[in-house]
Amino acid sequence: MGHDQQKPPVSKPDGDRFGLDEPAGNGHSTQSYAVLALGALGVVYGDIGTSPLYALRETVLAVAGASAHAGAAVPAAISRDAVIGVLSLILWSLVIVVTLKYVLLLMRADNNGEGGILTLVALAQRALGRSRSGVVLFLGMAGAALFYGDAVITPAISVLSAVEGIKLVTPALNDYVVSIASVILIVLFLVQSRGTAEVANFFGPVMLVWFAVLAGLGIYHIADDLSVFSSVNPYYGLRFFVDHPAVSLAVLGSVCLAVTGAEALYADMGHFGRGPIQSAWIYLVFPALWLNYLGQGALILADPSAIDNPFYKLAPEGFILPLVILATVATIIASQAVITGAYSLTRQAIQLGLLPRLEIRHTSEHTSGQIYIPRINWMLLVVVLVLVWSFRNSSNLSHAYGIAVFGTMVVSSLLAFIVIRKRWGWSLMATVALILPFLIIDVAFFAANLLKLFSGGYMPVLLAIVLIVLMWTWVRGTKILFDKTRKTDVPLLELVGMLSKSPPVRVKGLAIFLTSDPETAPASLLHNLKHNKVLHERNVILTVRSADTPRVAESERVRLSRITDDFWRIEMVYGYMESPNVPKGLAILRKQGFKFDIMSTSFFLSRRSIKASPQSGMPIWQDNLYIGLTKSATDATNFFQIPTGRVVEVGTQVTV
Repeated sequence: MGHDQQKPPVSKPDGDRFGLDEPAGNGHSTQSYAVLALGALGVVYGDIGTSPLYALRETVLAVAGASAHAGAAVPAAISRDAVIGVLSLILWSLVIVVTLKYVLLLMRADNNGEGGILTLVALAQRALGRSRSGVVLFLGMAGAALFYGDAVITPAISVLSAVEGIKLVTPALNDYVVSIASVILIVLFLVQSRGTAEVANFFGPVMLVWFAVLAGLGIYHIADDLSVFSSVNPYYGLRFFVDHPAVSLAVLGSVCLAVTGAEALYADMGHFGRGPIQSAWIYLVFPALWLNYLGQGALILADPSAIDNPFYKLAPEGFILPLVILATVATIIASQAVITGAYSLTRQAIQLGLLPRLEIRHTSEHTSGQIYIPRINWMLLVVVLVLVWSFRNSSNLSHAYGIAVFGTMVVSSLLAFIVIRKRWGWSLMATVALILPFLIIDVAFFAANLLKLFSGGYMPVLLAIVLIVLMWTWVRGTKILFDKTRKTDVPLLELVGMLSKSPPVRVKGLAIFLTSDPETAPASLLHNLKHNKVLHERNVILTVRSADTPRVAESERVRLSRITDDFWRIEMVYGYMESPNVPKGLAILRKQGFKFDIMSTSFFLSRRSIKASPQSGMPIWQDNLYIGLTKSATDATNFFQIPTGRVVEVGTQVTV
């Protein structure tokens, strides 16, 4: 209703062939670069920043466990080559997957500063053309659905691991871990309405301290065994697969824990900008992680008994309690990255026509990318609480983690191939040479995590299937409804001609009729003529369209075309990262000489009552699902920010 999802998008001129439309981070905010970088520490890097708590431990224990099954004692089974090999795999995973793929490559595949899996979809669709973008759209649905899986698993596993850390200090709380975690999660989701800026103001400084502690603890122990620096040579990582073929997949399934959160930093690019996020990674986050893993490796080599918890054993005896408290706070912060990423992803999905309209609140006067979506927030909280009470500890939840994370990464690599080949104009050989190594690594990690499918990995798979069905039903149902109403609608020019020959009674004022198809007469106009038998002095047929760019310049926002002296067409265009505001858009027309007074204007909207039909082209169950989705959509009056006192709704009944 006034929001066209089938029409080809309006595109702005492209940036250069490397995707550098504008310097991300400069165009989104008036806040200082340093403040944004500090905020990114808390909102973007919480997830990957807490991986040293468990990534190296779980990976080395996977090797030790396999050797123990063969009859060896666990500590004695960890050879120097195995520790160096595992350390090399973790370090080079950070370099290749996070630094090269996401920070340096995919963050350049931005859409005017915005990132995320659906930004890649928009860029790929624009490069291929809508007629050949069916596969791209499905990949986008799959990637988005898997990211939502990550968005619910990360808060659950982060907070559970935090509370489990408290047990080291106060064992009496062991029986209350799940309850305490639930309370913390409820509070965390409650504060989301205050906005990411408010959250970042608190989380950023905490994470700055956290990364400083990570680096300091690592440096403190690197001298225990300086041979850990040999892990910089990727040879030792590759050699590990030759020396330990039986546990290679299992070890990869644990190594992946070191890079979870990489997709979130790309999805959150609109919140803080490319520049601040890249700077925070290169100058602080990556060095701190690297140093900490080196320190843990050196400690294990010097003291094999530290294998059971190498992170906490980095701390001197008197500092264990403060470290547990700091780690508890940091792991709670870790969930923030995917929560804000889920908000960004949802807004993109709505504007690209993959989901129904939802209420979107802007939480910052300075940065337009900082938003809050109440319905998504509460849905995430419910699913997260279900996970906490079902799995009950972080070890069980870790089995569900990797499939969601690396499923999304595989999709992002495939979409990046299309964008680089078709949009950036690279040759086929150059594109293959660039993307194939990333894709091989992503697929290897994904395959390793498939081993955990029946021990928890099924959860993100089932969730992804449900979300894909919802998105596909919305896309398909919307198209069927559009095509069906198009067949029965009256051409607008034909109606205007009839009204010129046989004019009805005129009333003063301006009437604006919202429609998704500007070529046909809106149902609200036809019903107004049929039942009220009157026509306003001036009449506007308004269509609100979504561009496949994140934002549209004010100069390109509104297009006005005259049909007759009393009939006009207006097309209003918004980027997929913008919230439509019809009154503000109409105010732009004053500069073009079009008189507009909100107090003498009536907005006519059609409210459709949809009924299922066996001949719709979809199964009855999918018809009913689509009808349920339409009922759940936010009211068009609120979505388009039209004053409620100026709206007239006309009901119509259609079948789908």
